[in-house]
Amino acid sequence: MTDYNAYIATDTIEGAEGGPLAGKTVAVKDNISTKGVQTTCGSAMLEGYVPPYDATVIKRLKDAGATIPGKTNMDEFGMGTTTETSAYGAVENPAARGRVPGGSSGGSAAVVAAGDADYALGSDTGGSVRCPAAFCGVVGIKPTYGLVSRYGLVAYANSLEQIGPLAPTVEEAAELLEVIAGPDERDGTTRDAREHGTDYDFADAADGDVEGLSIGVPTELLDGADERVVETFWDAIDELESRGASYHEVDLPSVEHAVEAYYVIAMSEASSNLARFDGVRYGQSGGEGNWNESFAKARDEGFGEEVKRRVLLGTYALSAGYHDKYYKKAQDARAWVKQDFDEALSGADVLASPTMPVPPMKRGESLDDPLTMYLADANTTPVNLANLPAISVPAGETDDGLPVGLQLVGPAFGEKTIIRAGSALA
Repeated sequence: MTDYNAYIATDTIEGAEGGPLAGKTVAVKDNISTKGVQTTCGSAMLEGYVPPYDATVIKRLKDAGATIPGKTNMDEFGMGTTTETSAYGAVENPAARGRVPGGSSGGSAAVVAAGDADYALGSDTGGSVRCPAAFCGVVGIKPTYGLVSRYGLVAYANSLEQIGPLAPTVEEAAELLEVIAGPDERDGTTRDAREHGTDYDFADAADGDVEGLSIGVPTELLDGADERVVETFWDAIDELESRGASYHEVDLPSVEHAVEAYYVIAMSEASSNLARFDGVRYGQSGGEGNWNESFAKARDEGFGEEVKRRVLLGTYALSAGYHDKYYKKAQDARAWVKQDFDEALSGADVLASPTMPVPPMKRGESLDDPLTMYLADANTTPVNLANLPAISVPAGETDDGLPVGLQLVGPAFGEKTIIRAGSALA
């Protein structure tokens, strides 16, 4: 189906006859449960695991008539920015050969960029839909926290993650969002957008009309970015201006600490969530004998290096004597980030930045330097901390042909605003 190593499983799941997605294919990230089809989360720990139920988004896809052509490759348990930590091998970027496709939903972005699927679903914990969308030159939406059900999504960091669509255009991504959005009795964190003054006709908003749109540009999210990325970003802002939008600079001082806060919170939640993978409740068995030794063996053999690193750091941050020093401070920083975004958006319709501060990295380049990989998420993680919606649209390419994404952030349940703004470019 593809030579990009973008699929882990290629079992086809047929949808109902008729419906808004009839005749369309939607590839699904392999951390979303599919009844009767293996769901591995890109980990050897879950190799061979077949869920007995469908995630809510899968049920909604099937009801809408979509065909699911397979489960896409991903960073193990969603932990990575390059889709190189998968137990099933790294994914190639079809839009920039020899480069990473971004992560952790790299397989989903790759199949859309390659034309192997009409749409795809990913999950975004700190940028994992927007990053691969930017690196592969497609559109990715991270919805407002609570807009899309997480029932059936294998948890990494519950308070941060959302399932989101990837597609070639903004209108198509909005069409897919219409299908998967909405409250779910199985997920108590979901909210009805209509109670927040909007509706679910997202595709209608993709009209490209940005006349009078006010864009705030946080200078902090441009500092330190690659010059090629900054240049392409300003070209995209110029294009929006030519269509009637205006921009002004805004301050988000808290984002200086957003990456640190994000990783403390995400790793702490991961430490708790991944405790169930012990070879008894879930995961590969560690064999017979002493329970502690069996438990340790199962996790040592089942988890990759990046997952082990994050679980260890998260456990440390939550441990007695360090909880207030790290986890509580991170939550305080999260509140500060949210406050800054709310203030900035009180004077602007959307906020704009490069999605990623760098173009797609060469494969293998960041594997030995986790800190560099973490810092690459500087522009995307603050949005998850603030629980706001964001979209990444293609902004253009660098002089050497590498894709660059433009990120647009809106107020809570402001999906229509970012879709309208993004559709002026894609």
